[in-house]
Amino acid sequence: METIRSEPPGTTGSGMSASPAPAIDTPVCALFGLRQPIFAFSHSIPVAAAVSRCGGLGTYGATRRTPQEIRDELAELRRLAGDTPIGVNLVLPPGMPEDDDPEAIERELPERHKAFVRGLYEKYGVPPPKRRGMRTRFLRSNEIARGQMDAVLESDVDLVACGIGMPADFVERCKRRGKRIVALCGSPKHARRAIDSGADLLVAQGHDSAAHTGPIGTFSLVPQVVEAAGDVPVLAAGGVMTGRHVAAGLALGAQGAWTGSLWLATEEYAIHPLLLKKLIAAGSDDTVVTRSESGKTFRQLRSAWSEEWSAPDAPRPLAMPHQDMLVGDLLGAIDDHEIEPLMHYAVGQGVAWIRERRPVAEVYAQLVTQTLAALAAVTALTGGAR
Repeated sequence: METIRSEPPGTTGSGMSASPAPAIDTPVCALFGLRQPIFAFSHSIPVAAAVSRCGGLGTYGATRRTPQEIRDELAELRRLAGDTPIGVNLVLPPGMPEDDDPEAIERELPERHKAFVRGLYEKYGVPPPKRRGMRTRFLRSNEIARGQMDAVLESDVDLVACGIGMPADFVERCKRRGKRIVALCGSPKHARRAIDSGADLLVAQGHDSAAHTGPIGTFSLVPQVVEAAGDVPVLAAGGVMTGRHVAAGLALGAQGAWTGSLWLATEEYAIHPLLLKKLIAAGSDDTVVTRSESGKTFRQLRSAWSEEWSAPDAPRPLAMPHQDMLVGDLLGAIDDHEIEPLMHYAVGQGVAWIRERRPVAEVYAQLVTQTLAALAAVTALTGGAR
């Protein structure tokens, strides 16, 4: 399944001499020149760069960034990552409005929903927003998507991850520029569709995962996607927080792991102290899947926000992008003004393993060490290859 090999001393991201973690070879490593098949998704450029420098592949979540921000931030990611492989993630759902016209969507919002949001402002004493929220400063639309795709195509990223949607023309243009396409899949049906659309790599993202998640658990999903994928490599995702999870993914037929929540408490991520406190205190049963964030299923920390939207008298969340426009400014105001009961964050059920703040390099090294130990333990338990 995998080969473990030793390597000569190298350097850390800080430039200090160090011995890199032992390499874990699976076929997917050869696609990108990785030391370990560890992929990290993060909204933090420093986190993504640090994971790439450690020997994995860091992927920057850029879906809520403008085209120019994507250009600038991917250039910064390359600067920090050096010549190591890097990736970027976009969400490109079909059926979005053609033009970036937030006012047009705002005019369509039902009065009952707007009244409910006004009630949250009043009930929790939320001051007016200081600026447009992350979800309202532009409309998720075909116009914005085209600009984002052009910015990615101009970059030198090695991997392009499609969270939702895989426009055929975009996939073709990425491949012409030597970029590999990874598709996030929540079901075997999604996997087959992604392969037909040209995916080079699949992420089997189980229900345990953060943010946009499907109904099938990781343990059930991964081997089904592996069977559907044939020769296309698969990464296991959803609750991958320790080396035991990585080893389990390998045993299920995956060639590596796609991680996300693992990096939220790292020093490089620099999450808000109030949110860090909540993450450290949370267990796996302290997350909830709601549509109140974006209109699509979205796993996050349970909070007064999710409780309010699940109340019997709460309106049903709107579809994307209308829900974005409905709540985006309020969500921004909650964070800007530190309204603690309503503060929450996207995180998977693996939040139970978030216990302290540590640097990325330390988290990464422990993950590799734990993976090797788990693989060795299984070998010892079964008496080796008999």
